[in-house]
Amino acid sequence: METSQRASRTSGRRKWWALVGFGAAVFVAAAIGGLGVQGTTGEYASLQQPSWAPPSWLFGPVWSLLYALIAVAGWLVWQRVGFGPAIWAWTAQLVLNAIWTPLFFGAGQYGLAFAEIVVMWLAIGLTVVLFARVSRVATALLLPYWAWVTFAAALNLSIWQLNS
Repeated sequence: METSQRASRTSGRRKWWALVGFGAAVFVAAAIGGLGVQGTTGEYASLQQPSWAPPSWLFGPVWSLLYALIAVAGWLVWQRVGFGPAIWAWTAQLVLNAIWTPLFFGAGQYGLAFAEIVVMWLAIGLTVVLFARVSRVATALLLPYWAWVTFAAALNLSIWQLNS
């Protein structure tokens, strides 16, 4: 086999392993959040909520889809520019994502969780801006996530106000 063919195959494998890595990073963030909501369905149901609050069963399917989009978006940008400011912003928003659920559900710190989700929203916005310079597709993949976090922030604020 020629050196260029071997290098191409290695590069192709590396690309797909990187997708697995981005998926794993998102899985870890989701798992941290999942641990934060273990056994909290009753707690969530007992909170005073606005009339527009979704049922608790909706969060799992929505987040599963959003996490897949987040992973693919990060991977697409990484393929074009590697580890740089855009991927560091992606990493920061993912860390903030992992922190929010334990704050809100595990600790019941609705005010602190609201402050944290505002910072996360800003980090997602920065990620969207940086991704827009690299990949329209990756940017589009993050927009449903940003929209859902906007909704989640409004819900967090409302629950905090109603239960203070």
